[in-house]
Amino acid sequence: MNRSPGPHGPPGDDPLAGGPPGEPATPRRRRRRWLRRLALALAVALLLVAGIGWVLYEQLNNNITTDTETAEELARWEKQRPSALVAGAQNILIIGSDTRSGSGNGKYGGDSGTQRSDTTILLHVAADRNSATAVSLPRDLMAKIPSCRKPDGTYTNERFAQFNWAYELAGTACTIRTVEGITNIRIDHHIVLDFIGFKRLVDAVDGVEVCLRKPMDDREAHLRLPAGRQVLHGEAALGYVRARYSLGGGSDTERMGRQQEFLGALFREMRSDGILLNPTRLYPVLDAATRSLTTDSGLDSLRKMYDLVRTVRNIPTDRVQFLTAPRKPYAYNANRDELVQPDADQLFEQLRRDRPVSVSAHVRPADGKPDGGPRRDPDPEEPESTELPSDPFAQPSAPPPPASSSAPSPAPSPRPTTPPTYQGTTAAHGICG
Repeated sequence: MNRSPGPHGPPGDDPLAGGPPGEPATPRRRRRRWLRRLALALAVALLLVAGIGWVLYEQLNNNITTDTETAEELARWEKQRPSALVAGAQNILIIGSDTRSGSGNGKYGGDSGTQRSDTTILLHVAADRNSATAVSLPRDLMAKIPSCRKPDGTYTNERFAQFNWAYELAGTACTIRTVEGITNIRIDHHIVLDFIGFKRLVDAVDGVEVCLRKPMDDREAHLRLPAGRQVLHGEAALGYVRARYSLGGGSDTERMGRQQEFLGALFREMRSDGILLNPTRLYPVLDAATRSLTTDSGLDSLRKMYDLVRTVRNIPTDRVQFLTAPRKPYAYNANRDELVQPDADQLFEQLRRDRPVSVSAHVRPADGKPDGGPRRDPDPEEPESTELPSDPFAQPSAPPPPASSSAPSPAPSPRPTTPPTYQGTTAAHGICG
């Protein structure tokens, strides 16, 4: 059978095979051979990159510690929990634990097997994702702590005590139930971060800049800093946000203000293009974040965390607000706190209904607490040595009926309908402006 010449050469010539055996390759054949080899090399490189990417992705996923016990415990008390009112809004409780257990945490004190919530922040992300509000809850706030199930299966007694006892007594679930009792806001997710985790995050973004008006020397926080503008890395950053008596005369409100400013600056660094668009900086940040966090199952994967970060990143920085729940010295012990009403309830109601909260751009400088040196926090298993009401849970008794009179009873004072402007900070300019 006769074969006519092919379009690229003599009959039977296969251009991809390089032509008949023994015949010199033409430039076109050499170019095709080179392209085929390049395509093969690219395919191998892509497979290699995909394999490495998958390994790194799984590593980051496995870094996150999932807390399933809290969800199981909260399910036992579902009927007592508040309901969510606005679909799509997210309320995330961020707990900074002062536990001394775990590698590296022992330098901040002996490990007595206990832990307290050194910092607790309720983060509300609006349903339209146009704003976020972070509310610090004072650790010394006097609150009703419900009866909670401990890890050994026994139950604590319901009590009226300072807020951070809840975490020490029975962990995260007890803290969430206590916060829900205070705010009437349903907590959707929770994140727990310890001392070492905080330092990892700060180091991963190459530190956070702060500005000190005067030198700082705090033995309790193991920190000595000069005055002026400077970048704080892990150890110094932790001391700065934990310092209390060297700055503000022992004011916990001012300490929370510094924490809010620092977190605002850290947030700004983490969402910057210099990190998110730079793989060599992004991976260390993701690695530090995932290794540092204990979360519920709703946030326990890299994909879920990425979705949350992407959502928050799209919020304008001036719409990310930090504030402290309105508080004042507790009437029965000036070293403790109580909420200012009706301001606090109005704040929590605004968040629960996903309504805007008005926040000013500065921190209240003092909280009215007496100055003084460090004090030992009382043992939650021991009674308070200060005077307390005989029954802090009792409702005020009804007044006796008025005597017969033709004069009308005075009308009760109207409750303010316009929520106040709360004092706090924003993440727009970080600490140094």
